[in-house]
Amino acid sequence: MAKIIIGDITYIPLQNGSWCYLAVWQDKVTRRIIGWSLSETMTQELVVSALRTAPRKGFIKAGGNVHSDCGSQYASKGFRKLMRIEGYRQSMSGKGNCYDNAQAKSVFSRFKLELIEKEAFENITEVRTEIFSYIEGYYNRVKLHSGIGYRSPLEYENHLNNKMRKNKESFVC
Repeated sequence: MAKIIIGDITYIPLQNGSWCYLAVWQDKVTRRIIGWSLSETMTQELVVSALRTAPRKGFIKAGGNVHSDCGSQYASKGFRKLMRIEGYRQSMSGKGNCYDNAQAKSVFSRFKLELIEKEAFENITEVRTEIFSYIEGYYNRVKLHSGIGYRSPLEYENHLNNKMRKNKESFVC
């Protein structure tokens, strides 16, 4: 279970010249994407919707730290209300300091390179299908990350869970 999650939003081009927006939340340690949402508008509901999936699936509990940049969606009343209700602690990047949220930026860098490849999608339905396949079928299960020992996020998460289980067993009298 994540103690720190990081989030960000990116733009995705559509063939008609408009955009849709993807918000993701990622476990800082395992790199697993634990919540995401897609919308034609970049409002507070985009980030709120993505964050709501994480506690329902047991990925983060009260007391967890939720980090983002200082965009208006993360400073909104709706987002802060959810933070209070769930008991999360909010952390935001310093103004103008992109390095504070570098891990989240890295997710989108790879995402755009591997999925979008300079082509616009036909519509938001196509985007949603492709993002689901990418995140749930590839990124979390297959994609290897150098920062976690060249393992996939799920493989690393299982490794940590097994390690914790063994440590607990060794303390049982």
